[in-house]
Amino acid sequence: MTALSWCLLALAAAGMAFGIWQWSARRHTLQRLNQMLDKAIAGGFVEDQFDETELSALESRMVRFLRGSAAARKDMAGEQAAVKTLIANIAHQIRTPIANLLLYASLLSESDLTPEQREQAQALSLQGEKLSFLIQALVKASRLEAGIVAPRPACNPVGPLLEGAAEQEERMAQAKQITLMAAPYHGNAVFDPRWTGEALGNIVNNAVKYTPAGGAVTISAQMLDSFCRIDVKDTGPGIPESEQAEIFNRFFRGQSAHPTEGLGLGLYLAREILTMQGGYIKVNSRPGAGCIFSLYLPREAQGAEKAT
Repeated sequence: MTALSWCLLALAAAGMAFGIWQWSARRHTLQRLNQMLDKAIAGGFVEDQFDETELSALESRMVRFLRGSAAARKDMAGEQAAVKTLIANIAHQIRTPIANLLLYASLLSESDLTPEQREQAQALSLQGEKLSFLIQALVKASRLEAGIVAPRPACNPVGPLLEGAAEQEERMAQAKQITLMAAPYHGNAVFDPRWTGEALGNIVNNAVKYTPAGGAVTISAQMLDSFCRIDVKDTGPGIPESEQAEIFNRFFRGQSAHPTEGLGLGLYLAREILTMQGGYIKVNSRPGAGCIFSLYLPREAQGAEKAT
């Protein structure tokens, strides 16, 4: 063998050894990264190796990222705990004064009053009830957002949901001479009856509230491929297209809604409740042609709920 051949063979051997070393180092780095990510996913990542010579630049950046993520999660958990405590304190501190206000307003209205004083007592009682409703709605929305409470969807019949929403608003509909009807339905969907009843009740309440006297509100349902769709149709003034993207935002009230009493929380709460259950809500409306609010409920449990 010539000297040149020996040199080429040596270079080839060196190149192969270098390639094996690179492959081994890369494999080691990937194994380390996999271990870090597994610990992070499990919520138990702690970096206990501080020999910088054993960490690649990528590993070092990953360590910093995971440390930052752990700190952010800890801060978020602390903030959520503070929010929960604040909400609980507000609910507790305000409930008693409002109850007393309503009680004394009721007692005052039963006293021997002049017509003007009786009107003032009734106004006081009405404003107290509005304040109570506002606080309850705000606390409810905050508890949902903070994760203090959450819907627990399960397979339930949809018919009683429609009937309950109609019964809840029947008195107001009769007072306005509005025809309120829930069409019979026998299918099932996945939802939390209490929270979904609240969401549907908010939609039906709005429909009756904004439909003029002599109008009609219809609640119906139909089964689609993946969802059960509940429609609430009214003969009210409708919603301009320019406002339809905003009506589900908290406290938003359209121009046509201002003369009517309301807080701008009902549609927001309905959307939040449905989203938490894997559903959603849509509106189809034209000014002067009424509205159709469609609530979509999953037909089957999703994700972890389905596995359990």
